[in-house]
Amino acid sequence: MQIFDKKLDLQSFLAPLFQEKKSVGLVPTMGALHNGHLSLMKKALQENDQVVVSVFVNPTQFNNAEDLEKYPRNLEKDAATIASLSDKIVLFAPEISEMYEGVPSSGSYDFQGLDKVMEGAFRPGHFEGVATIVEKLFRLVTPTRAYFGEKDYQQILIIKRMVAQRGLPVMLVPCPIIREESGLAMSSRNERLSSEGRQQAAFIYKVLQEAKARFASSSIAEVKAFVEQQFAQAPAFELEYFLIVDENTLQEATQKQANKAYRAFVAAYIEGVRLIDNLSL
Repeated sequence: MQIFDKKLDLQSFLAPLFQEKKSVGLVPTMGALHNGHLSLMKKALQENDQVVVSVFVNPTQFNNAEDLEKYPRNLEKDAATIASLSDKIVLFAPEISEMYEGVPSSGSYDFQGLDKVMEGAFRPGHFEGVATIVEKLFRLVTPTRAYFGEKDYQQILIIKRMVAQRGLPVMLVPCPIIREESGLAMSSRNERLSSEGRQQAAFIYKVLQEAKARFASSSIAEVKAFVEQQFAQAPAFELEYFLIVDENTLQEATQKQANKAYRAFVAAYIEGVRLIDNLSL
């Protein structure tokens, strides 16, 4: 498998493919790859002639220096994981100085309020950082399609908005959340949990499923109260937020309307690790 750490080398590799009108799929990651990432790569392999996987822990999307420092990194292991999947994938793993000149900083975007709720509200500047690095990758790779997991559902809407705003010719492909056997959404952060914490963390999805079951016959306020009570009775967890929102605008819902689609979102800490999940209602 070919590994590139320089933008020019990657572009030189891709140029002949574009001349031959080949399709290129991009899977942007921050490494610490798991089966959720692999599911994105498999879909990209099915739909494109060539796949690029980027591994880059992007400093501008962390608003917590300790979180950035603790983010799991193992490029050797990630490269072996990718190589075992297919020889039709190349890996792009640049240094920070390759992607940012001088001190890394974010671009300016108008997300039309999508960045003011949930992750945006609790992680100021996070989505500007995400959009900045994804825009850089899109302009570098010029992919036909780019693949993102729905665990970061809000991020997908943010990137969709950035793509429209910048007029970038890429098709975004959202992919379903991949879960561990327990139901816990796969995440690189799960690696920071103890084995006991990992088992306990499955509680998050169980509560989301219960919220979905109650949503049909209960008011939004009742569902919210139920979920908050469940977390209050679970001392291992600290609930940051639970929200039911319009899944297109991310505006918090207070009353159900027949013509709208809703999604429940949760963020909670266990063993000092922040986990997020969501479920269509």
